[in-house]
Amino acid sequence: MFIQSSLSNQSTFFQKIRSIDYLLLLTVFIIGIISCFAMYSTDGGELNYHTKNHAIRLCLFFTLMIFISFINIKTWHSLGYLFYIVVLGLLIWASLFGITASGSQRWINLYFINLQPSELMKIAIIVCFAKYYHRIQLSNVNNLKNIIIPILILFIPTALVISQPDLGTSILIVLSGIIVLWLAGVNIKYFFYSSLAFVISAPFVISFLKPYQKLRILTFFDPDKDPLGAGYQIIQSKIAVGSGGLTGKGFLKGTQGYLEFLPEKHTDFIFTLFSEEFGFLGSLILLILYAVLIYRIIRIGTLSRSFFGKFFCYGFGSAIFIYVTVNMSMVLGLLPIVGSPLPILSYGGSSLLATMIGLGIVMSTKIYSRQLIS
Repeated sequence: MFIQSSLSNQSTFFQKIRSIDYLLLLTVFIIGIISCFAMYSTDGGELNYHTKNHAIRLCLFFTLMIFISFINIKTWHSLGYLFYIVVLGLLIWASLFGITASGSQRWINLYFINLQPSELMKIAIIVCFAKYYHRIQLSNVNNLKNIIIPILILFIPTALVISQPDLGTSILIVLSGIIVLWLAGVNIKYFFYSSLAFVISAPFVISFLKPYQKLRILTFFDPDKDPLGAGYQIIQSKIAVGSGGLTGKGFLKGTQGYLEFLPEKHTDFIFTLFSEEFGFLGSLILLILYAVLIYRIIRIGTLSRSFFGKFFCYGFGSAIFIYVTVNMSMVLGLLPIVGSPLPILSYGGSSLLATMIGLGIVMSTKIYSRQLIS
């Protein structure tokens, strides 16, 4: 009896191993390797602070992703609201007692990492909404109660993040939530009314923005107005991307990054440095990798038998698409600079942690795709 039970457990374990989406895993691994080389380039071809830290975190969080993959998807469903509440508590703590840097109070010192809870909220809001809409029938989605409660769930963390202040992340949190609301079947008229209300209130909202946030918006429309000040970053970014040409200048041969013309090249502007060194073809390969990543996430959602798994995968896959689009559009001057990291590639422990947690839940959805959640 014991031997049969043992063999059964082993068989179950090997079934889980076979159920892993190895194409997704390989894609994440390749983007991770590219990110390490990119960090090495930002450090001037030396194993300095950014390269070492990023490589260590990548190994740790990649391992965490594998561990999360084997946690039953039912567990994530059960912990959906708790996950949201814990991250919300961290957001409140960061707003009251967090570390202040560059005029923003948004980090919590955990010694091994300065945690930015707003990055985790991008995942928590999707998990929370996926759980909320899991049991709601489509005919009841547009009830007043089922409209007001999600709006409150989304509004509270957004308001906290804006107060830190962090306008860019707050916009991404809202977009992450809106995606799941749309997927759940919320009537398009509510999105239209919300958009109309936003447009009407835009002048009022702008009056509450910090001076540097207003300057970023004005610079977006005319970066040449202040080429050595507010417009410097975006102008240098465009020069770097354009100078890469078809095949790039070569690894460690980018002048804009190497000669320190490009600020924040290891975080939000990592794609600029990559484009300069590897050109259009290298950028195209990177885009294909992200496309494969998003496709596999969405595909896993279609295979899941649980609505929770479907909602999360569709929401997270769409969110990754938005993060990539916003970051690349930002460094190309197509959107204002909002401080949006490129998933996996950009330096930043909190962003990487949140992405790997999300990918772990996606992989859990794949491994337990046949399970129904009541």
